[in-house]
Amino acid sequence: MNVSPTMAEDEVLRVELEVLRREHRELDEAILVLEAEGGRDMLGIRRRKKGKLVLKDRIRLLEDRLLPDIIA
Repeated sequence: MNVSPTMAEDEVLRVELEVLRREHRELDEAILVLEAEGGRDMLGIRRRKKGKLVLKDRIRLLEDRLLPDIIA
């Protein structure tokens, strides 16, 4: 059961969500740069891709808290 956040919690969640989305975009850009350089740092690319997946999961969790599924 998802509980809807209060207005103050909602604002905090939205700010945190935007920060996570920005970090996700920055990792995506860093990966593109590393791959464009010939992909010599495969370990660095893999770490950043894993970080992107972690951020994506956290983003989804926050989105679910902000917009809970309502079964009517």
